[in-house]
Amino acid sequence: MNVYDQAHELARSLKETEEYREYQRLKEIAYDDSTNKALLDEYKRMQYRMQMQLASGSPIDEEEMQKMQRVASILQFNPDVSAYLLAEFRFQRMISDIYQILGEVAGIDLDALTGK
Repeated sequence: MNVYDQAHELARSLKETEEYREYQRLKEIAYDDSTNKALLDEYKRMQYRMQMQLASGSPIDEEEMQKMQRVASILQFNPDVSAYLLAEFRFQRMISDIYQILGEVAGIDLDALTGK
């Protein structure tokens, strides 16, 4: 089996995990409401922009950070959205662990890249 076939097998295995199934189930519930969807989409856009600023070494815009915190506060009080974001975090943590394993094989210290 070549490495690409193994990567596809890993992807299939990830889809079978409880973390992924729960993440997908809760995502569907959270995004079913149009207000939740709009807020989640905006939150994720802000989160992405902030990550890109950090990656490029640009300073974080304080106003943008406050806006993101306000949206996050609103989202945290919605139980469907809060459960979805927690499930997303758990699934992303699993993916991060896999990146760490792959990075070790390649001799890449991912902690050094993230400042841990």
